[in-house]
Amino acid sequence: MSEQAHFVDDSLLDKVPRWRNYLAAKLGFRNHWYPVKLSSDVLEGKVTQAKVCGEEILLKRVDGEVKAIRDRCVHRGVKFSEKIECYTTDTITCWYHGFTYKWDDGRLCDILASPDSKAIGRRHVKSYPVQEAKGLVFVFVGDEGFETPPLAEDVPPTFLDDDLELHCAIYEVESNWRVGCENGFDGLHVYIHRASELVPDTKRSLPIGHLAKSGEVEVHEAQGMPKGVYDAFANHTSIWEGKVDGEVVVAGTKRVSDKPTRTTAASLWMPCGLRVDDFPDQDITQFEFYVPVTESSHLYVMLVGKRVATNQESADFNHEFWNRWKPIGFENFNAQDVQARLALQKFYKRDSAWLDEMLIEGDFPIIKWRELCHRHARGIQKPEHL
Repeated sequence: MSEQAHFVDDSLLDKVPRWRNYLAAKLGFRNHWYPVKLSSDVLEGKVTQAKVCGEEILLKRVDGEVKAIRDRCVHRGVKFSEKIECYTTDTITCWYHGFTYKWDDGRLCDILASPDSKAIGRRHVKSYPVQEAKGLVFVFVGDEGFETPPLAEDVPPTFLDDDLELHCAIYEVESNWRVGCENGFDGLHVYIHRASELVPDTKRSLPIGHLAKSGEVEVHEAQGMPKGVYDAFANHTSIWEGKVDGEVVVAGTKRVSDKPTRTTAASLWMPCGLRVDDFPDQDITQFEFYVPVTESSHLYVMLVGKRVATNQESADFNHEFWNRWKPIGFENFNAQDVQARLALQKFYKRDSAWLDEMLIEGDFPIIKWRELCHRHARGIQKPEHL
């Protein structure tokens, strides 16, 4: 394997039978789709590196279509990326002995240093199914022979809607992907956002917390559909003042407005996608993906979407993204989430921490998420896959 990975001991897994697979998935779930790059970052004829679920891959756009293969020669295991050699449009050649593979299916088609080898045509480097959608390149990380499901099953509902225009930014965060998911879906963590620039900019009300009604989240697990947990904020009681010994020490922002800017719901969908409705403002939807990279890092893929019907509406939303939502949303509000994940990682990097935590009533949606993942994961990334 390219890096030493430390997987969870079975003795710990046995202590959480209802979400065992989730605890085991330090490097994510196999046989799922993951976004790995902006489409605009994968240029025609240029080789680009990516890493997902611990697997190092190479991407190249060939005649307009993105191809993906494992960054490892089957001969002696060296990385192609150490010295890229592409002598034809549709092949890549290993710099060490000249083993040459097709980008389309990874087939070994030539060996420059040994052109009569019987291995030619009989071996292949791992290739990955690729699909582009909404300005992102998605790669399917899975087992050979596994029937690739539609991308629509592995992204939040509405994400692929034709009239939904999306703008995106990608950052790498030094925390496990599960920490990212749970931070994004945590209804109580609104507390850390009380001083965000987003609050006065949108003239919104923002409480310091919520009292979730246990058992009132919706769990979606129909066959052939996205699997997720939906938490409607109408089921919450908002907390506006924080008290210590009966004295108010922290207060939320409560406004009277004729514009309903309150976020209406958050939902978390397998394998790692969040949807927040009516956020950062009314009629806008924020999507986030927390893509496993290593045990201690994930890609933070953030998108805001708005339904547009005309070219002018599209242009207006583009301007709004770059001048408003990216700076005060992604780079201010969501930067507070990144800070929280970095702090969480110091604790959750220990496998036993997932057992030492003390969850409360408001964490009920997170427990339902863990259990859903246990039931519907199509596979767990293991040492033999690296």
